[in-house]
Amino acid sequence: MGDFTLELNDDQKAVRDWIHGFAADVMRPAAAEWDEREETPWPIIQEAAKIGLYSLDFYAQQFFDPTGLGIPMTMEELFWGDAGIALSIVGTGLAAVGVLANGTEEQIGTWVPQMYGDADDVKVAAFCSSEPDAGSDVASMRTRAVYDEAKDEWVLNGTKTWATNGGIASVHVVVAVVDPELGSKGHASFIVPPGTPGLSQGQKFKKHGIRASHTAEVVLDDVRVPGHCLLGGKDKLDERLARARERAASGEKIKNAAMATFEASRPAVGAMAVGTARAAYEYALEYATDRRQFGRPIIDNQGVAFQLADMRTQIDAARLLVWRASWMATAGRPFTAAEGSMSKLFASETAKKVTAQAIQILGGNGYTREYPVERMHRDSAIYTIFEGTSEIQRLVIARAVSGLPIR
Repeated sequence: MGDFTLELNDDQKAVRDWIHGFAADVMRPAAAEWDEREETPWPIIQEAAKIGLYSLDFYAQQFFDPTGLGIPMTMEELFWGDAGIALSIVGTGLAAVGVLANGTEEQIGTWVPQMYGDADDVKVAAFCSSEPDAGSDVASMRTRAVYDEAKDEWVLNGTKTWATNGGIASVHVVVAVVDPELGSKGHASFIVPPGTPGLSQGQKFKKHGIRASHTAEVVLDDVRVPGHCLLGGKDKLDERLARARERAASGEKIKNAAMATFEASRPAVGAMAVGTARAAYEYALEYATDRRQFGRPIIDNQGVAFQLADMRTQIDAARLLVWRASWMATAGRPFTAAEGSMSKLFASETAKKVTAQAIQILGGNGYTREYPVERMHRDSAIYTIFEGTSEIQRLVIARAVSGLPIR
């Protein structure tokens, strides 16, 4: 039967248990406080940096796990701890993936370390793609990047929104239009180094959930960045744009920089949702076992027990979809049926459903902030929205399985 297994190996289990300990001992006790404060939990990020959990080296090790399970395992445990704090810890990773997916070796070596800083001086990074009028509709992006050949600089103008760590980041990765006639094929990604004039934070959003994670607008007003800050370099961009112009009439699909980043991160978002769902399920299971009504634990009632059975089944199914997509990506297997989008879709919808069921099992207590499930439910709402809404995931899957340009 060979080597097929769904078991984590001993090294993976050790890492999982180490992250779980940090989530249980450091993140969970602080979760309610930072949710109420709606501020970036710098002390928690620093604690993560001190033990090596918030570092380029750690995420590189997980990213290059040959099974593909390092990143989803990490995300599940951190988001089991608390989604808002976890997103503050891992939000830098989206910008790092943007550089890893599109940058040269020199750019990766120069900028990714600066995104994290060190244990004594922690930094964060931001990936800036969405705009007020261009979320899922990336073809409507308006932020422009114009090349100043005389100075070998790119000039960026526009407004980005929904940027995790936007404005407080050391390094910003910005997706901008370089050729408006090519639509989404005319986009490129740029590094905006620390302290670059013209970049400022706009509105900071007060959110329904994940409130410990900083989300804001990023305003770009004649932001000048050196030519070497174009991810991939100008020669590569010119070649890609030339091919896009040649193929524009043929309808052949060409991936743009932002979409390459999202494709690489969707199973990871699914793992985040699994972590939140699992946290709510475990709390509801313990509560139902301890809570007594009419002389017996409420789990003795089928109405409660069957809900818990469904919750556990859906969580396990979601995890398997995430693991499959993560393994496929690492093994170089193409997502012929949009398996990455499948994993995010099912896991995110599961998180919303399971956290709502957890509130129902706790009854009136579940509706109060004295118990964590209401926070988990608020946090879970984001999974069906960011990095592609559930509706967009269904569209991607439908197009993949049908081969038709479904709208």
